[in-house]
Amino acid sequence: MARAHNVTEFIITELFQDAEVQRACFVLFLPVYLATLVGNGLIVLTVSVSDSLRSPMYFFLGYLSLVEICYSSTVVPKFIADLLSKMKTISFKGCLTQIFFFHFFAVAEILLLVVMAYDRYVAICRPLHYMTIMSRQLCHMLAAGSWLRGFFHSIQILVTIPLPFCGPSVTDHYFCDLHPLFKLACADTFVEGVIVLVNSGLLSAFWLTILLCSCVVILVSLRNHSAEGRRKALSTCASHITVVLLFFGPATFLYVLPSSTYTEDRLVAVFFTVFTPVLNPIIYTLRNGEVKITMRRLCGRKANLGMGK
Repeated sequence: MARAHNVTEFIITELFQDAEVQRACFVLFLPVYLATLVGNGLIVLTVSVSDSLRSPMYFFLGYLSLVEICYSSTVVPKFIADLLSKMKTISFKGCLTQIFFFHFFAVAEILLLVVMAYDRYVAICRPLHYMTIMSRQLCHMLAAGSWLRGFFHSIQILVTIPLPFCGPSVTDHYFCDLHPLFKLACADTFVEGVIVLVNSGLLSAFWLTILLCSCVVILVSLRNHSAEGRRKALSTCASHITVVLLFFGPATFLYVLPSSTYTEDRLVAVFFTVFTPVLNPIIYTLRNGEVKITMRRLCGRKANLGMGK
């Protein structure tokens, strides 16, 4: 069936109906987004210029922060702007573009979290062979693989192109995603829904299982380490497990579990898109003394340069 061209743009549903609440959300979410850019950007800069942060763990941490910036920027800027806009619309092409990059960066982050778990496994369980196994070449290949897998995952957007959209044009969400778009199609989208469930929901559940199993293996192996070694390993693993749960918990709620009420789904999505990206740099830097020390040195160096001028 050829796609109907009656709908050229979609109307975005407001998160809250009350204008005062929307303005309050703007005041709250704008600083959070700016903190996401600054916090993750600072990590990327610190890892890039510091000679003391050259290990694979920090290499992947820098990539994760870069993905967080890109992932958050696919949804949050327009969402924040729409909070002050009376007419919240997005073109059909713009909607598809937002969906593509949202899933692209989300899957790239999932794979990076898996790679970081593998990195911690090698560092803790095979410390003598760590630098040999986690070579610079392998690190670059794993990072590139996460981007490539994200791209191939996002090709699922192609299932929406043949669908007819003849109205209504009001989306059941505050940003474009596949399930709200399927609800607007003038055709049966059961097959497309199953494809998204397998490609997004079940795949996320699979990688979450892999991550949790790797954490169990690491924790079991810690029995043979010294008390200081266990403390450092547990601190690193705790940070990683916290980030994994913060990312996969809301994702599982949105893409695997049956649809809940409008308010619950949207509030979970807000946490998933607005707050999770800003929490990750906080979690990793607060529990990592080496990163904090390096950041202080860089900030102190810049301050000295500024005074010298």
